[in-house]
Amino acid sequence: MDQTTDPAAPDESAPETPAEQPDTLFEQIGGAAAVAAVVDLFYARVLADPELTPYFVGKDVTRLKAHQRVFVGSALGAAAPYTGRAMGHAHQELGITGPHFDRVVDHLAAALADGGVDAATIGLIAAKLAPLKPDVVSG
Repeated sequence: MDQTTDPAAPDESAPETPAEQPDTLFEQIGGAAAVAAVVDLFYARVLADPELTPYFVGKDVTRLKAHQRVFVGSALGAAAPYTGRAMGHAHQELGITGPHFDRVVDHLAAALADGGVDAATIGLIAAKLAPLKPDVVSG
């Protein structure tokens, strides 16, 4: 008896269909729990960087982390919108320089990598954040 497969049967070895893949970068990296973990890794790196720590003196880092979680989640497509201050307004008095902005982005990329995010996705995330540079840099 011929044991051929049914051509109408689903191919279990086929790649996921678009409907089975996560819709947003937020979902692709693991949702709220992954964003929270990455933000914690990110702040550990930034606060250990002697060139960046002066920006955080006297700041409520717990509050900043909470804002960062919502901001990053929103930027990556989470359902919860970011309702904090505009980037320019939130950073205008800090005198952030271009090289320091770039260091922050590098720390975020490293935190994402440490959190298990693949290089291609990190590149997509960096591309979403790059347009913020003119709003954040004032020094």
